[in-house]
Amino acid sequence: MRETEATADARRALEVCNACRYCEGFCAVFPAMTLRREFTSGDLSYIANLCHNCRGCYYACQYAPPHPWNINVPQVLAQVRAETYEEYAWPGPLAGLFKRNGTIVSLAMIAGIALALILTMALVDPSILYTPQQGPGAFYRVIPWWLMVTLAGGTSLFAVLALIMGFRNFWKDTGGRSDELRPGRPLAVALHDILTLKNLGGGGGGCNDVDEGFSQVRRRFHHFMFYGFMLCFASTTTATFYDHFLGHEAPYPFWSLPVQLGTWGGVGMVIGTAGLIWTKIVSDPAPAARNLLGSDYALLVLLFLAAATGLLLLALRDTGAMGVLLAVHLGVIFTFFAVIPYSKMVHAVYRSAALFRHALERRPSPPPPGNKPSDRALGSAA
Repeated sequence: MRETEATADARRALEVCNACRYCEGFCAVFPAMTLRREFTSGDLSYIANLCHNCRGCYYACQYAPPHPWNINVPQVLAQVRAETYEEYAWPGPLAGLFKRNGTIVSLAMIAGIALALILTMALVDPSILYTPQQGPGAFYRVIPWWLMVTLAGGTSLFAVLALIMGFRNFWKDTGGRSDELRPGRPLAVALHDILTLKNLGGGGGGCNDVDEGFSQVRRRFHHFMFYGFMLCFASTTTATFYDHFLGHEAPYPFWSLPVQLGTWGGVGMVIGTAGLIWTKIVSDPAPAARNLLGSDYALLVLLFLAAATGLLLLALRDTGAMGVLLAVHLGVIFTFFAVIPYSKMVHAVYRSAALFRHALERRPSPPPPGNKPSDRALGSAA
């Protein structure tokens, strides 16, 4: 990772923190920090993505503003995180999309919806588009199956490839080795921390979501959003199995497994994204990186619309509004997959990788050969 003003400021802040050690038990950042005397750019990238922005260290720090040292760890690590997203993006020429990301996501969403609507209107008879379509294959009578696969399938495959390459770049730059990427206790520990969002609990009492008071609110909203997203993914996977292996065409009955998974997943995403938007609005702006708020809001709004348009489509799928709603929903989903590698959504990949590296660092080291009881016994016998 290149040296920037943000990395220089982060290095200065962590060197002060390493000498102070007051916040040692707050989250995963500080144990990782204390293992280092110096901080390379790769170390800073790793630690910045390990930070969950719980803000506890900001309110506890005696050197935070208005102290002349101006130590603001959450803010400066957020800046470094944003730079890592651009640094590790693949393919490289598209990394510039991270700049003015909120604007890019907004324009992409408008373009995605418009493209889906224009293609739908061009390919489908208006009498079909604006009249109720019911029964198996109703969706495909409005938007051809090949068009759905081309737009959603093509963008999702590209997003997966771009995220894998971004992970590779991050892992290599932070000192990771390919032989470490294997099942074992460190992976199990990392998965536990990822799935429980352990570090959004701060030092145990919660994070400072709004002010100096400790709270679990942001963690709960993240759970709603994360598990809602996973349920929606499970819904899509199950629907694909129904279609390709069981021969059942969408739309499916309300009580079917794909619809139930998608419904509850959509509800979870709506609650989670709306809650996270609310916490950003009411939270103390001092520890935040204000120049990054636009991209934060853009991604949350995009996720909210992905879930909300899906739920609205479910509610009105037997009416004449289904055709337009289906095109709008597909446009939002198309946009979401297209911008994943170039939006804050990549934090899920890099933060997971950082948690895995942290779990590897916490492994107990084997004792030196001379400290083994058998070695001591052999030495005595000799």
